Amino acid sequence: MITDFNEIVESIRTFKGVTRKHSIADVQKKLDDVFNISGDVHLAFGDDAAAINIGNNQLMLLATDGIWGALMNLNPWWAGYCSVLVNVNDIAAMGGLPVGMTNVLSSSNPDTVDEIMDGIKEGVKKFGVPMVGGHTHPDTPYDALDVAISGIVDKDSVIPSSNAQAGDDVIIAIDLDGSIYPGTEINWDSTSDKTPKYVQDQIKVMNTIGKKHLVHAAKDISNPGAVGTLGMLLEASEMGAAIDLDMIPKPDDVDWISWLKMYPGSAFVMTLDPENTDETISMLEKTHINAACVGSVTEEPKLTLQHENEKKTVFDFSSDIIMGFSGK
Repeated sequence: MITDFNEIVESIRTFKGVTRKHSIADVQKKLDDVFNISGDVHLAFGDDAAAINIGNNQLMLLATDGIWGALMNLNPWWAGYCSVLVNVNDIAAMGGLPVGMTNVLSSSNPDTVDEIMDGIKEGVKKFGVPMVGGHTHPDTPYDALDVAISGIVDKDSVIPSSNAQAGDDVIIAIDLDGSIYPGTEINWDSTSDKTPKYVQDQIKVMNTIGKKHLVHAAKDISNPGAVGTLGMLLEASEMGAAIDLDMIPKPDDVDWISWLKMYPGSAFVMTLDPENTDETISMLEKTHINAACVGSVTEEPKLTLQHENEKKTVFDFSSDIIMGFSGK
């Protein structure tokens, strides 16, 4: 029996990677009546990338990510590399293929700029997605990096975050062939020592899964960790889920509290009809992503976590929020 099961649940609920998402609702509300002013928006808030109709049964995917200041201060090279990784994963989670990126780089320190750009360059070579422009602020009193990415996907193949269905299986998929990046506590690095083909195959598999219409909803596991990211997907879908802690893929040498806060290099949560589970897991594992069915989606809007005969509620969406709105 895990003696600190209560602590595990509380650590997810209070994790900064989860709580910092609360502010999204305030931004979303300001734009609620104008975000689709063009009439071409297919998906927007709550998804890993917005999706815009561009005709010919295709959607343009748009996403952006800002790098945590603490990571910038710790290792500018790694911050630059991760700015590519996280954006590429956002497009992949939607079933899309990334096309190109731009950035906003703020720093008055030439050495920091060089390190960041060296990291970005390595990320571009690794993931095969060009950084084609952006904007610099060479006179700021702080260091900051933000990257925007564009992608493309067939309209009938896009994978939203907000389409989980009651009775769906829940898959958590994480490449376990990695290690905690030196100097960090929550970065699971499974890409920096791999070949470009290895990491690009992991991006492309989500495009194939989308084209085969195997899953209803998906997100890449990001700052909120595996359970927190699943919580965002369920909140967006106005659903709940019951999952088994011990079924979540995890390295033997990392404790649960640390692991459930981890930002993995290649990882996704998804929900799907049970008849598609085995095929989807097989496809993921062929690209070295360890995948398991960890539970099922419920109509009751609660995310519960089970260990042996004990079950605890992590999020009750009738009163708790992560983002504070759904994608319905």
